[in-house]
Amino acid sequence: MAATTHTVTNQAPPLVGYDVFTADRTLVAAVERHLDPELLDESRAELSRLGQSAGSAQLQEWGVLANEFPPRLRTHDRYGNRIDEVEFHPAWHRLLGKGVSAGLTAAWARPGGHVRRAAAFIVWTQVEAGTGCPLSMTHAAVPALRVDPALAAEWEPRLTSTLYDQELRPAAQKPGVLFGMGMTEKQGGSDVRANTTSARPLAEDGTYALTGHKWFCSAPMSDGFLVLAQAPGGLTCFLVPRVLADGTRNVFLLQRLKDKLGNRSNASSEVEFDGTWARRVGEEGRGVRTIIEMVAATRLDCALGSASLMRQAVAQAIHHCAYREAFGGKLVDKPLMRNVLADLALESEAATTLTLRLAAAYDDGSAQERAFLRLAVPAAKYWVTKRCTPVVTEASECLGGNGYVEESGMPRLLRESPLNSVWEGAGNVQALDVLRALQREPQALDAFLREVGQARGADHRLDGAIKNLLTELADLEGVEARARRVVERIALVLQGSLLVRYAPPAVADAFCASRLGGDWGSAFGTLPHSLDLASVVERARPAV
Repeated sequence: MAATTHTVTNQAPPLVGYDVFTADRTLVAAVERHLDPELLDESRAELSRLGQSAGSAQLQEWGVLANEFPPRLRTHDRYGNRIDEVEFHPAWHRLLGKGVSAGLTAAWARPGGHVRRAAAFIVWTQVEAGTGCPLSMTHAAVPALRVDPALAAEWEPRLTSTLYDQELRPAAQKPGVLFGMGMTEKQGGSDVRANTTSARPLAEDGTYALTGHKWFCSAPMSDGFLVLAQAPGGLTCFLVPRVLADGTRNVFLLQRLKDKLGNRSNASSEVEFDGTWARRVGEEGRGVRTIIEMVAATRLDCALGSASLMRQAVAQAIHHCAYREAFGGKLVDKPLMRNVLADLALESEAATTLTLRLAAAYDDGSAQERAFLRLAVPAAKYWVTKRCTPVVTEASECLGGNGYVEESGMPRLLRESPLNSVWEGAGNVQALDVLRALQREPQALDAFLREVGQARGADHRLDGAIKNLLTELADLEGVEARARRVVERIALVLQGSLLVRYAPPAVADAFCASRLGGDWGSAFGTLPHSLDLASVVERARPAV
């Protein structure tokens, strides 16, 4: 008689074979809110196709493979020639190619491009976040290159192409290219003005030879890189092509790949320049000002990436609890678990709503919206990325022991979750940047107050939070020591104002009661029990 001890029951089916976009009610609503009506049908269809791919079993398996078989560095070929190449698993190239073809590097080239791309970025990085790095840097290189119209005319069509070509060839021979960035040096970190990489002018106008070492250079398989180096006139931005126009390899010595906690499918390297050929971007001595547009765009992508991780973690947690039974019923119907899930769902919805609002400001491009972005982007980058790790940790716990097992996918999300807080300036860098905007650019605060003021009178807790924030901002004496508190309040007030205006009443009420009203504990699952938590959870449940 066959043994029956291994019958499997009471396990949730895999969250697979679904449309990641249409299953996310918050994201769909944000796209519909921020896009012009004539763009909606095309955009919804486009995002739905991407969502179906992202939710497919095949692409989810590619994400697993890209992490199980991380990139390898090959410094030399079999004959001893220096080649400095990084080998990736085919799954990585397939995923990256699909991201490029989905327009994740092409926001600048079409109407409503930033909102459409932001939504696609949230959908796509739920499959595998490691491809987000080269997609983000390629997208963000465009505004930096526009400082030099000649360089922009040459490179922008390649950067915004939807064709992926993984071969290392001269850029002029490729249908599309990818870009990386190299600012960080071991002695300086975020203090890029302490960089020591030198740039010696060459005979041809605008060309230089670089010598130095970059401590972090992500996506080193890219076709070009924007880097900072010390020219005779001061810290300057340069474009370093991976392959020169005559087909020879530029001097780009990959010393090692970083062994990272997460983001393992994406290569991060240390690179040495030794007479490396480069083109100047912008004027000498204005490197930070030139590259800051790239940094601003990648900072928004950090917030988008964290919103994506939170969404996937919350979707997995609610999906599991909707199927798993314990103590006589479904976990999702248990009051305490419902409280936890609702609390996590609030954080995810607030992050998605905020980041899509920022993308819409990029599409608008007006002086008012640019001023709003100056304050809102670093504040959002600070807060959304900070919230990611506790959300993913709690969501993993909702799966019990299953969430601690690699096959669930939750450990990969957890390893990835701290990274966006570190990239493009860690928390203190963002907080100090917000302070600079408050102290030096009054139009930024004015634009922020106009934005949150649109929700005044709709919720007394939000009104009180705005009043308290204004009191805090009225006294900037010794503000650096409390900068994190100030930036946290800015981000929460902004999220609250957006949810009050756009989210269902149950969501807005729960957010204001907990995040702004003070009726909230120190852990997730401590929302006031009188709230309509079932509606909050149901809204966040992936509609499979």
